[in-house]
Amino acid sequence: MTRMVAIANQKGGVGKTTTAVNLSAALALNEKTVLLVDLDPQGNASSGLGFPGVKTAKGIYDVLIGGLPVEQAIIGAGIAGLSLVPSGPRLAGAEVELVDADRREYRLKDALAPLDGRYDYIFIDAPPSLGLLTINALTAARSVLVPVQCE
Repeated sequence: MTRMVAIANQKGGVGKTTTAVNLSAALALNEKTVLLVDLDPQGNASSGLGFPGVKTAKGIYDVLIGGLPVEQAIIGAGIAGLSLVPSGPRLAGAEVELVDADRREYRLKDALAPLDGRYDYIFIDAPPSLGLLTINALTAARSVLVPVQCE
């Protein structure tokens, strides 16, 4: 069974993306299979792995809003065992588009269901908010990692 972990905190700048990217890479380097889902419209996890949002043809927006099977949005991340579902600026509109959608809170969970068992870990890098994208991350995950700024 795949460990699905949302990395979430409504506050920005606490290290969510840094944690997601580094934890994903470290586990992949230790021969685990990892999928990183960049659910933040800022797309910093995608950029951090070398895929800025403006250059991705398919991504998490297409999965959540367009109904694209998630398998078609997965790209290799340059490290053996590490894959990415990229994000980009189009995802910013998803919050509004999801408001009237059927099963709006379960879109990510439904999309990731076919991947259960294919990866050791699926990490979801959530945006710094409590909107529908974060709710989708929390609904899809089996556990949550909450980075906090020590101050």
